[in-house]
Amino acid sequence: MHIKNFIESTAFQRFIIGIIIFNGAVLGIQTASSLSDDTHHLLEILDKICLAIFVIELCLKLMVYRTEFFKHGWNNFDFIIVAISLIPASGELSIMRAFRILRVLRLVTAIPSIRRVVSGMLVAIPGVGSVGGLLIIVFYIGAVISTTLFGEKFPEWFGNLGASMYTLFQVMTLESWSMGIVRPVMDVYPYSWLFFIPFITVTSFTVLNLFIGIIVDAMATVKEEEFHTQQHEQHNYQTIKQLKSDMDELKQKMDLLLQQNKS
Repeated sequence: MHIKNFIESTAFQRFIIGIIIFNGAVLGIQTASSLSDDTHHLLEILDKICLAIFVIELCLKLMVYRTEFFKHGWNNFDFIIVAISLIPASGELSIMRAFRILRVLRLVTAIPSIRRVVSGMLVAIPGVGSVGGLLIIVFYIGAVISTTLFGEKFPEWFGNLGASMYTLFQVMTLESWSMGIVRPVMDVYPYSWLFFIPFITVTSFTVLNLFIGIIVDAMATVKEEEFHTQQHEQHNYQTIKQLKSDMDELKQKMDLLLQQNKS
């Protein structure tokens, strides 16, 4: 019970967040090419200390929660991240050294506000998938039209469906879309704006805003569910507290009756 209170305490959670941030900074500094051997060795030691702390944290949680630990998705996420870090990063597995930075992702599970954002994005996946399908349809139609209309004069941008879709993606992101693409095309095809303006309106200002709207709505749903869960837990706590109080009161009455019967 004391271990559970310890790992669930605010101070311990803040300590782990601090270690995650510190470990991320250490791994970032290690990428510098001008480090001396002594500094690099020191950073390696600090990195191993941080990893040892994460392993100890997981062991404590496994001791307290046992199989219940793996019933929560965020716990599984933490377990996988730490397990990846424990894989020896030498020889053919030296590429695993680059994945040590994944430990910083533990901030997602450690900070509730970030966790809520990620949960909202996961909840929004079905809606985002539908909007993504709509966007692909719009892109395909636009690619066929632009390849047919502009492919002959601008083969680098619209020579085939692949090139056209990439160019239209650049147009959608509004990166050099006017001076870099649309205006040169308009010099040859003056009425090409009749295609590009509706395309930009549909993709940049409509479909992408649908993405944002779906994600925001999903985040609001997640927050509301968390609020109801907290309310339910608080209600259960009050109920248990009331039952305990009633049982204590009943015990006192029973003791009083027993004393009266003895007398």
